[in-house]
Amino acid sequence: MAVVGRLCASVAWRAAWRGYISLPVNGSGCRYTNLRWALQTHCYISAPCGVTIQQSRQSSFFNKLTADELWKGVLANTSSRAKRGRGKRTKKKLRKDLNKGQMIGEGRSGILWPGLSIPVMVDGKAQVISQHKKEQREIQDEILRRRDEWEKKRKVKVKKERGWTGRSWGGISLGPPDPGPNGETYEGFDCQVLELKSVACMTGREGRKRSVSALVAVGNGNGAAGFALGKAKDRMVALRKAKNQAIHYLHYIERYQDHTIYHDITTTFKKTTIQMKKKHKGYGLRCHRAIITICKLIGITDMYAKVCGSPHILNLTKALFKGLANQKTHQDLANEKSLHVVEFREEQGPLPILVASPQGTVRKDPETIEEVPDVKLEWNEVRVAHRRGRSAWSSVKRMAC
Repeated sequence: MAVVGRLCASVAWRAAWRGYISLPVNGSGCRYTNLRWALQTHCYISAPCGVTIQQSRQSSFFNKLTADELWKGVLANTSSRAKRGRGKRTKKKLRKDLNKGQMIGEGRSGILWPGLSIPVMVDGKAQVISQHKKEQREIQDEILRRRDEWEKKRKVKVKKERGWTGRSWGGISLGPPDPGPNGETYEGFDCQVLELKSVACMTGREGRKRSVSALVAVGNGNGAAGFALGKAKDRMVALRKAKNQAIHYLHYIERYQDHTIYHDITTTFKKTTIQMKKKHKGYGLRCHRAIITICKLIGITDMYAKVCGSPHILNLTKALFKGLANQKTHQDLANEKSLHVVEFREEQGPLPILVASPQGTVRKDPETIEEVPDVKLEWNEVRVAHRRGRSAWSSVKRMAC
């Protein structure tokens, strides 16, 4: 038996050298099969006749899932996490295109395969297996290197225009509103951001639901201006909604000689009070930065304004438009009093300047000088005028001992 075993083994290895192996079946018959199949069956000499061979491809976890599913697991950004308020921190990993710089059939060695990476026939000649030139391989390696370094580099976006500060969106121009559905364009109008903040509301189904609130003012610099509030989950969508909605809520603001207001105004909205004073040409805008932005959109260049109370941007904007829209022009004042309206200037001395006359008859009895205007005084101004609240020794200089 030992001699027969050695003989069969020598015959099998001799046949295996040629690529085939002889397997005896049922004593007399012989069956030739491939060496690969023999090695897969652990070189068993005897095998049944009814065995069928089926090729199978080894699979793993990575070739069962798509690229989107793999990236979804790496980034851990799912809709359920977003609805429940998870993942509040900025994501450290960003999705990148791994196919960038790669072509089907090309590997690291740069071999060109006819029918796969290059055409089979070129000018009637069959192509042969070749290799990329050194310059082309260097370009390909540079593309792959940039793709790998893309995640390490930090992208810094530079604003085209600086707003009130370097990091806030306040005071940044968004350009004119988008064209309307009927093709109307808003040339000459400009939109500027007054406030952009993140807000949230608690819901019973989704938990804390976050969104972005944007307050945008629009104007043409010639008296027409308006504002609107837009909310959305995305920041740019909220800005676009507020910009396109503000153009439908325009106010026309009267200006004296196209540079300032007609008279001093005191307006209040909720807990915010604004005191506006008429100023001469060249004075400029000395007021809150949000008021400066709105005045530029309206076309007011000279005005003083003081904010008392809450500096809430939305209440501040509503109070400003409320006061400017309710101001009385010189003609309205002349028609109301049935008197001529005159103006005194320092360069004219005691000589009055007629600015408006009533449209009807002028009444003969003049307005009494003792009439006290209905103006609410601020306690801070009264205290400063009467020097109350200051120490008697505040103006005394102390001598060094």
